[in-house]
Amino acid sequence: MDKKWIAVIAIIVIAIVACGAYFVMSGDDGTVRIGYLPSDHDSAMYIAQAQKDYEAQGLKVEYTEFNNGGDLMTAMASGDIDVGYVGITPVLSSISKGVPVKVLSGAQTEGSALVVASGASINSIKDLKGKTVATPGDASIQYMLLQYELEKNGMKMSDVTVTSMKVSSMCDALKANKIDAAMVYEPYSSIAESQGYGKVLKDSGDILPNHPCCVVAASDDFIKNHPNETKIILDIHEKTTKFINENPSEAAKLLPNSVVPDKNVEAKVLERINFISGLDADYKKSVMDFMNIEVKMGILKAPLTEAQIFANI
Repeated sequence: MDKKWIAVIAIIVIAIVACGAYFVMSGDDGTVRIGYLPSDHDSAMYIAQAQKDYEAQGLKVEYTEFNNGGDLMTAMASGDIDVGYVGITPVLSSISKGVPVKVLSGAQTEGSALVVASGASINSIKDLKGKTVATPGDASIQYMLLQYELEKNGMKMSDVTVTSMKVSSMCDALKANKIDAAMVYEPYSSIAESQGYGKVLKDSGDILPNHPCCVVAASDDFIKNHPNETKIILDIHEKTTKFINENPSEAAKLLPNSVVPDKNVEAKVLERINFISGLDADYKKSVMDFMNIEVKMGILKAPLTEAQIFANI
């Protein structure tokens, strides 16, 4: 073989090996890493997972569960997670700290509740004074809603003992009277009430009507470098969201037993929750209004712009 062609082939081989080494070293093997919370707020993702919708579109997906949105956003900031089904509060907090992430779509609104132990003498917000209240963490939207409701009633967070707890443990803690109340997302509030050891003192929709809750967020790097995968994820989110809204009973059956132990209770929960997809003008306004409330409360130091919050895709 001509030495010239041998040299050309050698260069090509070296280039191929170098490219392969780059992808191995960078960890970019095409896997989309999705973070989520153990909540039916993430039903669109759970259903896509159950129906293998991502795989059907050629996506290799790795799922990681987090107890709260703060931990999920920390993982996204460090590059360990590409896409997250997560509460709007930790997303806004991350953006305000300079973390390069954007909201791709809404996931649902409302869907949390302040639940008190059925044996506790708590019949109003003011009765929480001196009581122990659990939340998923101080970076969660549930913590923000608790703070908002206390302040609305002339109280402060210091008037209660706030403890951070794994959400699935809150029900056991309520049952054992280790805590007096919990600000918790679904389905755990409905589970506590249906089994008789908890009662809903206030739905989050009564605390802050039509408030945004969970969203689909992604790192700027993922959005920029994986536009096709981003579109596929959003298309699937839209499809599964429509399925939930039109078929709540069937959707409940597809959710994992670890999150939804009672499918009949869950079907009723899914009927109540407003699952959404996309970023229309009304939804963006609700997020901006919510963001301004967090600024007034001191959760955010300064207002954010729409361009900082939402992906332009």
